[in-house]
Order: sequence, then structure tokens, then C-alpha cells
Amino acid sequence: MAGMQFEYDEEGGTFYYFLLSFWALVLFPATYYLWPRSKKEDDEEKKKRACMCLPCLVKQKRLKETEPWVKAKQKILKIILLLGWVVFALLAYKVSKVQLDYVEYDPFKELELDRAATTAEIKRAYRKLSLIYHPDKEKTGDPKKFMRIAKAYAALTDEESRNNWKEFGNPDGPGVTRFGIALPKWIVERENSLWVLGVYGLVFMIILPVVVGIWWYRSIKYSGDQVLLDTSRLYWYFINKTPNMILRRAVMILAASFEFDKFHNSEVVERPSDNEQIPALMKMLPHMQEKNKERPLCYPYSVKARALLMAQFQRIDLPPNDQDIDRQYILKKCPYLINEMINICANQVSMAMAGRIHKAPRLDTIENIMKLSQMTIQAVEEKSSPFLQLPHMTNDMLRQLSRGKKPVRCLKDVAMLKEEDRRPLFRSLGDDEYLDIISVIAKMPDVEMTINTEVLDDEDNSVTAGSIVTVTVILKRRPLEDLLKGERTKKSVEETAKDGDEEIEGDENGEKEVVEGAEGNAPSVWDKRRGKGKKKPNPESRKAQYKERKAKARAAEMEAINKLQKEKEEQNGPVKQKSPKPKKVASEEVEEGEEVEHDSESDEEGNKKSTGEDDDEDWSKFQQQSKKENSLETKIKESHPVHCPYFPTDKHEWWWLYMADRKRHLLITAPVQICSLKTEEEIQLKFCAPSTPGVYQYSVHLRSDSYFVDFDKFVNFKIDVKKAKPVEDHPQWDISDDEDEHDHDDDVDTEDDSDYDTEDDSE
Repeated sequence: MAGMQFEYDEEGGTFYYFLLSFWALVLFPATYYLWPRSKKEDDEEKKKRACMCLPCLVKQKRLKETEPWVKAKQKILKIILLLGWVVFALLAYKVSKVQLDYVEYDPFKELELDRAATTAEIKRAYRKLSLIYHPDKEKTGDPKKFMRIAKAYAALTDEESRNNWKEFGNPDGPGVTRFGIALPKWIVERENSLWVLGVYGLVFMIILPVVVGIWWYRSIKYSGDQVLLDTSRLYWYFINKTPNMILRRAVMILAASFEFDKFHNSEVVERPSDNEQIPALMKMLPHMQEKNKERPLCYPYSVKARALLMAQFQRIDLPPNDQDIDRQYILKKCPYLINEMINICANQVSMAMAGRIHKAPRLDTIENIMKLSQMTIQAVEEKSSPFLQLPHMTNDMLRQLSRGKKPVRCLKDVAMLKEEDRRPLFRSLGDDEYLDIISVIAKMPDVEMTINTEVLDDEDNSVTAGSIVTVTVILKRRPLEDLLKGERTKKSVEETAKDGDEEIEGDENGEKEVVEGAEGNAPSVWDKRRGKGKKKPNPESRKAQYKERKAKARAAEMEAINKLQKEKEEQNGPVKQKSPKPKKVASEEVEEGEEVEHDSESDEEGNKKSTGEDDDEDWSKFQQQSKKENSLETKIKESHPVHCPYFPTDKHEWWWLYMADRKRHLLITAPVQICSLKTEEEIQLKFCAPSTPGVYQYSVHLRSDSYFVDFDKFVNFKIDVKKAKPVEDHPQWDISDDEDEHDHDDDVDTEDDSDYDTEDDSE
């Protein structure tokens, strides 16, 4: 029973192997992810000139004040990681010096003999060593050494011991199983057991439950977007109460968020000076509606946040040490809170369609909330000019822009002007200030949006009542710097003209008629050839070519079916078979008097061609379905920086993409937030077609969360909803009455024969 015993490594050498492995598992990924790296900006971003307006300089100074703390944290982190690598090197050195406990037993080595030694040499060596290491010898005696010598002598002279040594590596036979415990030696010692048990109980029974409890208590108060659940309930109540919400009402609800309340958020600071400064600020602000008695809209924290937000819209300077700090804190929270309001609006729209709530938020409500985000980041009012997003702009300069020889209405018009026409518009500014304006315009986006509607699961791609329609939206972003330089390649002009032709023409069934909005792919002002570009093809000729191509494919398909039918008749005799009904599209495509002739070779080629085309279409549909189910969540939230000198932190361009029915003021698809639009993105929007056949008009909207008014896009399109196809019963489900009765009789017989019946009972 020696093999059933256990012995532990009392030396504790195994602990260092465990500690080294665990330390390496922590140190390697920590160094890779936490080692401070310098931000690598694109070469184009480095070449662009930074804005030097006063608000930008103030913002840069404020952000640099936090950099010493950031640099100090980076230095401390580097020191900690370097100390970790020093500890790793020490552990590796310690492990290399740990002696192995297991050493192969060799009796010849104990007797200092070769393996070819004879029995006489073994006895002679034993006598010699025993005279030296015998315990009776006072000077040279060594009991342990003598025991090993005696054991080696027995292993080489006794036949049973020699066999045990050869088989088990030990003259005494199989030894006990030994395990090395991965703990230091002092932990397993008996005199330290009480302290070890106390530390174990303190860590795992007191500290760990307290830490987990605190974390859980704090985390359950927030949603996935780090918004308080109480705030989400507040938004739900007021949006449901006010489906048609104006912008001022949205500002009041945003200011009532519990993130700004000291009771719900310990980060909020309540200052004694608020009792004097906030009422003075409210006198400067119109339409504060401080007499509103709705809770919590009338609470002091809500009124304070509302006043600070409205001061942001009017760009009012606040005391830097108290109110300005509070305003910066509120503005940092606004993007996430506004996005939560939009998500709640989308949820209420879907619940209203399902009949779970009475009224759905109107489209104007959602767009007002989106506009509130633009106003918060750019510090503008609802009816402000979009030119206030530029640096050094004043009211006098706004009048110059509208009264010039070539008046401009949007920032894109400024970018498309020639330099000799653009500079007089800003004649009151110096050269450096003018360069600031040009550098800001150059970084602003110009997004082209193209859409395509289809029904992926349908063979003929027709939109029927109740089908799922997939709208594929392709967004292409380019900076306005391209228009400033006046560089536009011939290829891009042709692509724009081609896209315009396809959008105006639509398909033959009238399923899609796309007309881009005012900010769409309109001809550029500076393009002298507009209206004289590429000649549009005749729609009638293209339609005839399309019909001819479809007729040939259908004829090849019919020939292949007839050929297969003839082969079956030759093998099994004549079989009555109904001829398949041709598709409606094919019957419309083949005109009267048209004759189609195909020989046998053309039939085979047409059959192969149609089969290959079907395979390619199926594969492309599969790729489209599996490519992106809006995989934007997995991408890094990084695009292009936004010029927002009045916003406390650096901001990147984010967009909302959604589909709407403007006639009914209804949201059709939930807004998708796009945070990674650098050059091009492709997004799919899916919605259910109406249950009543007819022609319906929808629009796809792209709204920026950072830029004001000028950069919003929309595309109108129409779909022709046809009557749903009748559901056809498959032949395998047609069961006759005789078969049903026969199956019923079999079931009765099987029920009579119980599993517990004996052979006699069954007979």
C-alpha cells in the first residue's frame, strides 16, 4: 500500500515555480496594455494648422493644466512596471537555483563503481566505504551515508532488491507518491496555522464580500451607458407624457437628470455662492420657466443646471472657479444623457407600434433632442447662424456674408468659392484670423450618402406586404479641404453623375425612386460644366435591354426544364406533369411577336450561365446578411476631431442614422449611432413593409451630434409594396384520410401493448 501514501514538499521549492508563472501571466499583458505610449497622429492631422482663436487657446490651456497629472501618472506607471520586471528577474534567478528534489537512484554511483563492476569489486568497495562512513567511526562516521551505501550493496547483491531497482528505480520497491505544494514553507508549519487561518478569513470572508457588495451597490444604479436608472425612468415618464416635445422642454428634462443632483451623485458640488450667483444669472436668460411646478423640474439642482445650459447656448462668461467648473461638469455628461433620451424615444416608438403604449413620440421630438446635442457642443442657440461655428465670427461679419456679391448660405458654399471671392467676405479680419477660419472649414466633413433597398430573402427581390426590407446605406466622408483646393477628379464627377442618374431613374417596377435632399449630391457652384456633363442614357432603351436580357435567361431556363423532362420520359415512360407557371416579370418582359430561338449548345450554355448567376446571387446575399448586422459596436469610437472651443473636452464626430416617414411624423428605424466614420461606412437598416399594398415614401436621415445644421443629410426614396404571395402547401404535408386512419389504428395498437405486459397478457 506504499503507493497510496502522500508526502508534501516541506522545503517549499515548488512555490517559486508557481509564483514565477503567476507573475508572468500578470506582468506580460499588463506591460503590453498599460505601458504609456505617445499618441501617433496622422501625418495629415499634423500638417493641418491648429486654430488660434481665443476660446481655443483658453481650452488648450485648461487641458494642459491636467497634463502634469497625466505625465505624473505615466511616470508612476512606468516605475511600477519596471519594478515588476525586476521582481520577475529575481524570481527567475531563484528558480534556477532551486535544487530538484527528485534524483534518480543509482547504487553504482553510491559505491563509486562503474556499471560493469563484478560482484567481487562490489563487495570490496562496500567494505572500503563502510570502514570510512560507519557510525562507530568518530571522525569519518556518517549514518546517512552509511545507510545509502548499505542500501546500494543490498540492491546489487540481493536478487529481489536488484529486480526492484531495475523495475521501480528503488531497491525497496514502489515508493510513495510525492506532491510539491505551491506554498511557502512557513505557511504549512504548525506554529503559524492560526495566523494563516486568520488572514484567510479576513480576506475571503470580510474584505472580499465588502468590496463586491460596494461594487454591486454602485453598478446596479447605472445602465450599460453609465446613465443612472433613475434618470432613464425620468426620461421615460416625461417623453411619454409629452410625445410632441419642443426644444425648450427637452432642455428642461435634460437639466433635471439625476446626475446633477447631490443626493444621487456624490461628485456634484453644492456651493454657498449659488444662492446669489444663480438668481443673477437667471435674470440674464430669457425663457427660463423657473415658475414651472413639475417635479423634479422645479428642484434647485434642476434650475441651476438649466441656467448653466442656457448660458452655454448664449456663450455667457461665468466665474471660472465655481460656476464655470459646474458648467463643464454638466457638459461632459450631456452627450451620454442625450443619447439615452434618443434610445428611450426609439423604444417608445417600437412599443407604440406593438400597441403597448398609447402614443409614440413624434419625429420632431427626436430631432429636437438631436439638435440639442449640436447646440450643447457648439454653444449656439436654436435659430443661430451656422457660421457661428467658425472662429472670430461677429454679427457684423454675418451681415457681410449675406450681403456680398455672392451671398453664401452654408459653410459648404464658403468652401466652394474661389479665393478671390472668398477673401472679401472676411475683409474685416487679419491674415492670421482668416487662416484660422480656413483651417477650421478644411477639417469639417462633407458626407455623401447613397442607399439601396432590397428584400434579401425573396427570389425576385420584390417588396411585398409585411416583408422585411433591408436599406443599405453607404456613407463616404471627405473633408471640405478638397473643395477649398478646388481639386475634384474626373472620376469622382462621373461617379456623382452616375449615382444621380440611378437615383432619378429608379427601377422598372417603381420600387425605388431616390431624390437626395438639399445637402445631397447637387452640382457644385464652382463647377462650370454643371448641367452639361455626361449625357443621360435613354430610360426606354435601357428598359428594353433589360427585358431582352431577362427573356433570354427565362428561355434558357425553360429549355433546360424541357430537356430534363424528356430524359425522364425516356427512362420511365411518359409522365403527366404540370408545366411550371412562368413568373409575372417574364410574361411582361416578352413582347408580342418576339421569337426566341436556341440550339442545343446555346441551351446548355444558358443553363450553366443561369445556374452560375443564381449561385453568385445567393452567395452575395449570404455575404450581405453575415457581413454586418450593424457591427459598429465592436469598432473603436474614434473618427475626426471637432472644432468645439466652448466644449470642455476634445470631441470626435459622431452621427445618427435613422429612417423616417415625414408625412406621418414617425420614426421607422431606431437611430444607429456611428462613431467610426473616417472615410467610408456601410450600415444596414431593416424595417417591416406596410401591410397594405401601395407606393410609400420614406427618407433616410444622417444627423451630426457635433456640427450645427449645415451637415445634416437626408435622402428620399419610394417603395412599391405589392400584395403578399399566397402560401403554397408542400406535397409532403398532404396526408390523405386513409393514411391518417391507418396511423391512428397503429397508435391504438401500440397503446394497448404496455411495456409492463407479459407475453401471455399480450397474447
